Amino acid sequence: MIRSGERSVTPETSQQSPPSRVSDARANEKQDVKRPIHSNRRPIRASAFLALLAIAFCCLPSATALAKGKPARPLYWGAVMGSQLTGTAAPWDVGAIDKFEQLAGKRASIVAFSSPFADCIVSPCSFFPFPSAGMETLRQRGTIPFLTWASQSVPSSLDEPSFQLSDVVNGDYDAYIREFAKAAREWGHPFFLRLDPEMNGFWFPWSEGVNGNLPGQFIAAWRHVHDVFASVGATNATWVWCPNIDFNHKLTPLKSLYPGKEYVDWTCLDGFNWGATANSVGWQNFNQIFHSTLHRMIKIAPEKPVMIGEVASDDRGGSKAGWIREMLRIVPSHYRKVRGLIWYDEKDQGMHWPIESSHAATRAFAKGISRSVFRPNVFSQIGTTPIPPPQQ
Repeated sequence: MIRSGERSVTPETSQQSPPSRVSDARANEKQDVKRPIHSNRRPIRASAFLALLAIAFCCLPSATALAKGKPARPLYWGAVMGSQLTGTAAPWDVGAIDKFEQLAGKRASIVAFSSPFADCIVSPCSFFPFPSAGMETLRQRGTIPFLTWASQSVPSSLDEPSFQLSDVVNGDYDAYIREFAKAAREWGHPFFLRLDPEMNGFWFPWSEGVNGNLPGQFIAAWRHVHDVFASVGATNATWVWCPNIDFNHKLTPLKSLYPGKEYVDWTCLDGFNWGATANSVGWQNFNQIFHSTLHRMIKIAPEKPVMIGEVASDDRGGSKAGWIREMLRIVPSHYRKVRGLIWYDEKDQGMHWPIESSHAATRAFAKGISRSVFRPNVFSQIGTTPIPPPQQ
């Protein structure tokens, strides 16, 4: 159903570039301070949330308690590359990619960016098309596109009655989804598609329990979108299911949101070290942030490779350079199911996420990512879908 004031869902598509990220509000697991998947052009922010009670970390396993002693496994690596680099985010400005890769000292195998369904800043809404040009720019560089696609509009709000999960399930946006999928098919190359991430939280309008969404509707909506892609032969999308870290079990249980192995190609987690900032539980290492949720996720989908979909550390409360060194050291050898890692290199909500926040952090990232286990941009000819983990 198209509600009053909305345009048809066989719309003219927006002529503007979509936001680099869709709205989010991530948890530091206090639980949960969230920051929007924001736009570097037009912010798409969910409401701010107060943190809940802090938890203690004394019982969490250390990194040394994880599997070790086996050879490191190769990973894709890359980043969300924000507008602070050149004034316009990647991939809309290739200069942002060049700048980030210059800082990292290596060419990335993944570039991550995002788009909502619709631009409703003016009425009637216009809908963002499949970003074929941006996709091709990345492919020509040997880089695999990693697109986050969000069933929301901008400006974003938790209350978006025209963009509820039931609207997707009932086929209200089928015309738009079908055209998007056809354009993906016509582009014709493999890409990662991360649909409605962090769905286990409460800060996005596609999460169950907010915006009128009911239990069971996330799985139904995911499967519906997947089926529309399949119906038009858009088989070049690799479907990435990406909840948020939840080490104190306060968010929606992962099992109730998993669409099933036939509908998911890679699993994924987002998580951040918020350091000594407002509403944070304090400094956390990579293992404290990811280990417990990753363990639960692998139990749900043991056959799927894992992507770290967004990760970063602030520099207040500890050594960001040390945090980066430890992460890039332990992930390939200790977290052997993880086969891809995406740094969140964007200024957001006053947080110091980018690697360029200090010379020490930049150097630590460049040194860690220089290892051959982190694969460079050699994937322009990749033709397999779903995209497999990288090989040596």
